[in-house]
Amino acid sequence: MKKILVLDDNPDILEIITILLELEGYEIRTMENGHEIHYQIKNFQPDLLIIDVMLGDLDGRDLCNVLKQNFATSSMPIIMISASHDLNLKNKKRACKPDDFLAKPFDIQSLIDKVAFQLAS
Repeated sequence: MKKILVLDDNPDILEIITILLELEGYEIRTMENGHEIHYQIKNFQPDLLIIDVMLGDLDGRDLCNVLKQNFATSSMPIIMISASHDLNLKNKKRACKPDDFLAKPFDIQSLIDKVAFQLAS
């Protein structure tokens, strides 16, 4: 069973994503902030990360950059999600290179398709 770690500061979004992806047969773990991300990655060993751009206490783009620059996590696919359609959000220094992007509100089938594609790669 493929494992997915989802980070979003909105508990409703976490619940929706969890329900949808568990119905697709994935094991899901959620986090409302990114403070223990390295611990969760080490212990849960996810196959995919879904990270919200704005996590409240942390910028998801910064987290994406750190993970993509770390040898242990650089090949782990990341799907960024955001209420904005512009991932850079007026700050080019924070631009990140996730494997995919999904704008909120998202279409259920788009989420499922993007997850399946990343996990098949």
